[in-house]
Amino acid sequence: MPDRDPNIVNSALSRQVTDKGITVDVQIYRLEHEPGWTLEVVNQSGTSTVWDTEFSTDEEASSAFKIALDEEGIEAFIDNANVIPFPKRG
Repeated sequence: MPDRDPNIVNSALSRQVTDKGITVDVQIYRLEHEPGWTLEVVNQSGTSTVWDTEFSTDEEASSAFKIALDEEGIEAFIDNANVIPFPKRG
């Protein structure tokens, strides 16, 4: 019998956040048999930012998002000049 993929547990703290006309989807989740929570923020273009750190609780993950929002602003999660284009070879 093939192994099944683990279920994903979504936190009730997952939510959409809108600030300055910018909406992001804050996703907090873990695998059903794993204790660590993952924090991912997905912007309107579908680009995601995932924290490298696993959190002990979903509350810690939610707090980490709030700290990033307070310190960097919602603009930190949008696509803009953060992409450095590679020079074209001709």
